[in-house]
Amino acid sequence: MPMYEREAISINVGSRLRKLREERGLSLRALARASGLSANALSMIERGLSSPSVSTLYKLATALHVPITAFFRETIEKREVVFIHRDERLRLSFARGVWEDLGGDRYQGPISPTLLTLEVGGTSGPFPMSHTGHEFVFCLRGELEYEIADRSYRLQAGDVLLFSARLPHRWRNVGSTVVNVLILVAGFAEEERPADLHYHAFAAEAPIEMAEGQVDQEGEAASSEPEEGSKEA
Repeated sequence: MPMYEREAISINVGSRLRKLREERGLSLRALARASGLSANALSMIERGLSSPSVSTLYKLATALHVPITAFFRETIEKREVVFIHRDERLRLSFARGVWEDLGGDRYQGPISPTLLTLEVGGTSGPFPMSHTGHEFVFCLRGELEYEIADRSYRLQAGDVLLFSARLPHRWRNVGSTVVNVLILVAGFAEEERPADLHYHAFAAEAPIEMAEGQVDQEGEAASSEPEEGSKEA
C-alpha cells in the first residue's frame, strides 16, 4: 500500500504572486524595482514558466511586505489543535527542492515543523543563517551535511541533530540521491517566522528553471514592459 494515496497539495506560486502584486496595485515594473529582479523574470514566474529559488521568493516577500508563506497560503487563524490529513499538506516548490508545511503556521505556539526535500546539490546557500530557538533535524533519506559554527555534521537516514539555532548554520545535499529531512524549530521569539528565516536572503540566488531559449533571471535579453492593464505604482 502506498504511503500516500495522492500527492500533497501543490500551490501555484505564480498565481499567488500575481494576486499579491495586483492587490497592491503594482505593475511588473514597479515590483521589479522594489525586489531587484527583472520584470521579465517576474512575468515568467507568474505565467508558470519558471520556478523561483527560495531567496527570490524572499526578495519578493520583502518587496510586497508579506511573509514568504503568503505565496502558498492565505492568512489563517492560529489554533490550539492542528490536524492535517496526509494528503492535504501544502507545499512550495523551489529551485532544487520542495518545502512542505507540517502545521507550524496554523499552530499558535512557538513551534515550526517542516519537511524538506532536496535534489542532489541542493543547498541553503553559501552564507550561514541564525535565529532564535532550537533546531531539531531528522534525516529520513539521503545524505545531508549541516555546517554549524564552522563544524560539519554529515547526516544519513536515521541520524539526528539538535542545536541552538542562534549558532550560524547552513545545509546541503552532499549525496548522490534526493534528501528528505524533517526540520523542527521550537522556542523561537514570537516576532520571528522560522520558515522565513530558514529560507531567507542569506541563500544564494539559485538559477531559475526556464525553458530552453528563455532569458536568465536578470532578464538581460528580454523586454521588461509591464503587462497590459497593469498600473504603475
